[in-house]
Amino acid sequence: MNPESPAQLGVAILARAPVAGQAKTRLIAALGAEGAAALQHWLLQRTVAMALAASVGPVTLWCAGELQHPVFASCRAQNVTLRPQPEGTLGERMLTALQASPATAGSLVIGTDCPALRAADLRVAALSLQHHDAVVFPAEDGGYVLIGMKAPIPEAFSAIDWGTDRVMAQTRARLRSLQCTWAEPLTLWDVDRPDDLARLFALCPDVQTAITAGRLPT
Repeated sequence: MNPESPAQLGVAILARAPVAGQAKTRLIAALGAEGAAALQHWLLQRTVAMALAASVGPVTLWCAGELQHPVFASCRAQNVTLRPQPEGTLGERMLTALQASPATAGSLVIGTDCPALRAADLRVAALSLQHHDAVVFPAEDGGYVLIGMKAPIPEAFSAIDWGTDRVMAQTRARLRSLQCTWAEPLTLWDVDRPDDLARLFALCPDVQTAITAGRLPT
């Protein structure tokens, strides 16, 4: 196989509808309910556009919250498959997305909270799966912003303290115990708490301007 032309992978995006009061709830104190929902709307649209631009394979959006939200319909119009997120822990939901991948060569799973994630980074992850069982992009807060696997590894998602700074360390330990090989090509950051907003607005000042003006970021 040409190392510059990996087999197509599925890209699964886990996303919540940008409904005021239900989206980015940890940022409501800083942005207000409408502002937090507007930020989620922008993050979701940005992530879908980035995944499509990467052209590593078919994109599936796993939707939580208000499933009939117009932003989900707009994604369907871009040739994105929509699926409802199942109940369960974050690990169970990610495992379901991997198991349902339409691509036989494997799949990448991401959320919408990492504005630093680029289309080129998804291509790096896809190339990594040519040589490893898994690929993970750690987050600076101790979690991760991307995980990909050639084939689903259910054990990698069990007994993990989701939402804590132990997630990446526990995932490494689990993969090591299973004798899996994995790559960690880069470490990124996500927008989850009020302290992350300054970094986001420095990277994307137009987002701050739009939210402050009470309109949807573009």
